[in-house]
Amino acid sequence: MGNQTAPFSVYMKEDNQKIKYFLYARKSSESEDRQVQSIDDQINRLKDLANSLGLEIKHIYTEAKTAKKPNNRPVFSEMLARIEKGDASGILCWQINRLSRNPVDSGAISWMLQQDILKCIQTIDRKYLPDDNVLLFNVESGMANQFIIDLRKNSRRGMEGHADRGWLPSRPPLGYLNNKLEHIVVDDPERFNPVRRMWDMMLTGNYTPPQIWKIANDDWGFKTVKYKRSGGAKMTKSVIYKLFNNIFYTGMFQWSGKLYKGNHTPMITLEEYDRVQVILGKRGKPRSKDHFFAFTGVIRCECGGMITASEKIKIIKKTGEIKTYIYYHCTKKKKGKPCLLQKPLALDELENQIEMDIEGKTIIPEFQQWALEILGKRNDTEITDRTKIYEMQHQSVVETQKELDSLTRMRYRELIDDTTFIKERDILTTSIIKLKEKLRETENRAERWIELTEKTFHFATYARKAFLNGSLDQKREILTALGWNFSIKGKKLTISTHEWFVPIENNYPELEKEYQRLELDKTLTITERNEAFASLRLRWQPHGESNPDSILEKDVS
Repeated sequence: MGNQTAPFSVYMKEDNQKIKYFLYARKSSESEDRQVQSIDDQINRLKDLANSLGLEIKHIYTEAKTAKKPNNRPVFSEMLARIEKGDASGILCWQINRLSRNPVDSGAISWMLQQDILKCIQTIDRKYLPDDNVLLFNVESGMANQFIIDLRKNSRRGMEGHADRGWLPSRPPLGYLNNKLEHIVVDDPERFNPVRRMWDMMLTGNYTPPQIWKIANDDWGFKTVKYKRSGGAKMTKSVIYKLFNNIFYTGMFQWSGKLYKGNHTPMITLEEYDRVQVILGKRGKPRSKDHFFAFTGVIRCECGGMITASEKIKIIKKTGEIKTYIYYHCTKKKKGKPCLLQKPLALDELENQIEMDIEGKTIIPEFQQWALEILGKRNDTEITDRTKIYEMQHQSVVETQKELDSLTRMRYRELIDDTTFIKERDILTTSIIKLKEKLRETENRAERWIELTEKTFHFATYARKAFLNGSLDQKREILTALGWNFSIKGKKLTISTHEWFVPIENNYPELEKEYQRLELDKTLTITERNEAFASLRLRWQPHGESNPDSILEKDVS
């Protein structure tokens, strides 16, 4: 092995003068070289070293490229080619990792040393010679390569963790910025609204992406974000197409082949995104997406199969208007039973039937307190049911988490390979997310019950209005509150009504007529009116508690 550990002062200048050196200085802008001296610092220090050792520098090569990939540095390749021609036979560099961080380039340099083509590699603290034990060079070049491998793994792990937390681990698209202090994505105050205007223009169907691109650049003076080496100029035409194809604007993002729910501010809805894809003429394989339909998973077909829903998007040729239609139909997955529901049921028709059922349970505000007393008798049962459901769901989360922990321990002990671990981990992680969502739904159900029955909600007076104007979640909740055993027979929805609605359906219509008659009867004195209302209230009270097993079967037509 060569004299690597000896002080520089003992090197023989006459030996060094026989070798001509290429000085090579490199610093990548990427993360692996953050702590490395700048190129100018490397050159200055290496020149001082050359003077002290009497080395002849034939040429200085500088490069700002990463060395983690082979065949990625044209200057480095040119230097090796000149060494093979005999223009020089030595390399002067800061450290071995300046020459290579990958096994291909390391192997090329090692081979040139062994063949005596390269007679010396001089670094800031040691030299490598052809007669040296190759193990030393291979160990140090291997360490440089392993550093890159470890860095890649750590970076990947960090980015995946960032994505799991709901943040895009890369530069966000137009309209958003990276907050480097908090490592989150925030709205770009200068561009968020203009980009939203671009989406609005696209959604009209009256503009093409090139037209929007031209308007933004020429009429608005739109400029991209200025970064260190790019940006601060007009949009290119390719950017506008990328913009309208980027699901990031819906509040989600794709990273490493997976779709994540982001924490950034959504600019558009999923429905708007899909409409733009239709306008752009996406006729290929559709994007896999999760639709939420209010009444799926609740209603069964008379054949026993579940009722599901599908969305149809149509463009009206005359006006260019885009319309979305939703149809409910049988999954036809009940074996051995033919399905009689040949035609799907339109959403409007289904909601009309539900509304008619709600109307039969609707009371005027004056009867509000009376209806609330009936609902209040069911409160204790609801609390008991809710508690049991919550405990079961929580136990499922705990057990699934234990499975995930056991799987992780198996991987640490190398009892399973990476492929099996990743597959099973993703399944369990997805399961935990869904279970926690169900848990939150049950918690919200508890809060809603208190709110709806004890504070502001009086179902018999509010349900119809809430159903007509409410969200998908509210409509689903109101439907399930009406009863149980929901089924469609001959395109008609059938509901087994909850027993606490039986008095309303049986007694209320006649009582309301009597109430209205008393209100309009001007001949009654105040005392007579109060006595009549008190009698009416007694008639409203159920005679004994209705039998929970005697459920009214009602046809909603």
